[in-house]
Amino acid sequence: MTQLDDVLDIVAKKAMIDRSKLVPEAKIADLNISSLDMVEVIFALEDKFGIELPFNANTSGQEFQTVADVIKMVENSLANKK
Repeated sequence: MTQLDDVLDIVAKKAMIDRSKLVPEAKIADLNISSLDMVEVIFALEDKFGIELPFNANTSGQEFQTVADVIKMVENSLANKK
């Protein structure tokens, strides 16, 4: 399993979304992921990868608009960790 698979699995599980809908170009808003679910996704990703993600729950997830943005945020945090 790759890091990409791990990210998508966590998003699908925590946001209760069918994994097949999590394509890179899918917009978070269109997937109807609540802000509470997104906070849980972020916490789960941080725990899984041992990273801190630049996420502010008060900005309603403006750090990312698409699934690809979430993936990139994790990848960037992992690269900075090394």
